[in-house]
Amino acid sequence: MQTLKIGTRGSPLALAQAHETRARLMKAHGLPEAAFEVVAISTSGDRIQDRPLSEAGGKGLFTKEIEEALLDGRIDIAVHSSKDMPTVLPDGLELVTFLPREDARDAFIGKKVKRIVDLPHGAVVGSSSLRRQALLRRMRPDFEVVIFRGNVQTRLRKLEEGIAEGTILAYAGLKRLGLENVVTDLMALEDFPPAPGQGAIGIETRIGDREVEKMLAAIHHVPTGQALACERAFLAALDGSCRTPIAGHATVAGEKLSFAGLIISPDGTQSHEVRLEGEAADAAEIGFDAARTVRARAGAEFFDGWA
Repeated sequence: MQTLKIGTRGSPLALAQAHETRARLMKAHGLPEAAFEVVAISTSGDRIQDRPLSEAGGKGLFTKEIEEALLDGRIDIAVHSSKDMPTVLPDGLELVTFLPREDARDAFIGKKVKRIVDLPHGAVVGSSSLRRQALLRRMRPDFEVVIFRGNVQTRLRKLEEGIAEGTILAYAGLKRLGLENVVTDLMALEDFPPAPGQGAIGIETRIGDREVEKMLAAIHHVPTGQALACERAFLAALDGSCRTPIAGHATVAGEKLSFAGLIISPDGTQSHEVRLEGEAADAAEIGFDAARTVRARAGAEFFDGWA
C-alpha cells in the first residue's frame, strides 16, 4: 500500500502514542519511517478549555474530527488513548487493535508535599476527571477540587503557577512523555481505581479495510485487547460518559481474567464495588455481568441521583 496515514490529536502525548504505533509497525513489517505519515488533527475537546467535558458534549469531543477524517479517507488509522473513546463508535468504524498496556495507575504530583495524604486540611487539588474528583472527595472530603483542563504540560504549568497544591494524572501518559520524574506518589489501584481503558493505546480503523487490518494484526496485544473488551463492556452497560464517575480495571493471566469495577457519586459519599473472575475468552460477558451486579447493588435511586 501507499503511505499509511496515522491520525491523532496534536498534543505531545497523542503524538508520542502515534509515534509508538509507527515504530511498532515499522519493526513488525520491516518498513522505513517514510512509509508512514503522522497527521495531527485538532479536536473540539482540545479547543474547549473553559468548562468540563460533561458540559460541552462528553468524551466524544476528543475523537469526532479524527473519526470524520478516518471515514472520508484522509487518514488510514486513528490512534487514541483508550480511556477517551466512547463505547459507541460511528457506523463503519471499529476499535479492535491495542498495544501492550502501560501501568494503569494514577500518579499524584505534589507541589510542596510528596504524598496526597500529607496535604493540609482544605488543600486545593486540580483534576479534570469526574472519576478522580469523586475519588479525591471520598478520600478527603476536606479537599477543594478544582477543574484542570488542558494537556499534560498545561496541567503541570498550572500546578507550578500555584493554582493547586497537587494534581493527579495518568502514570502511563507521564511515562510515555518521559516525565516520570515529576511523579511524587503513585495511587494504589485498590484505593484509587483507574478509568476503563487507562494506560492502553487503541487503534481505530474502517470496518472491512483488509490491508490495514492485516498490518495491525502484527502489533495487536491479545491480553490488552481482552482486558479492554471487559472494561468497555462494563462502561457500556452502565451508560458511561463524562457525567458518570466509573472505574474499571481488568487483568489477564494466561487464560484467566480478573476484573474490579466501581461506581461512585460525584461527591464521593456513595460507592459500590464489584469483583469478578472468569475465562479471558469471555471478557465482554464478564464486563456486562459486573455492570449488572453493581447496578443491582446500587439500585435505581443511586443512578437517578447523579446520572
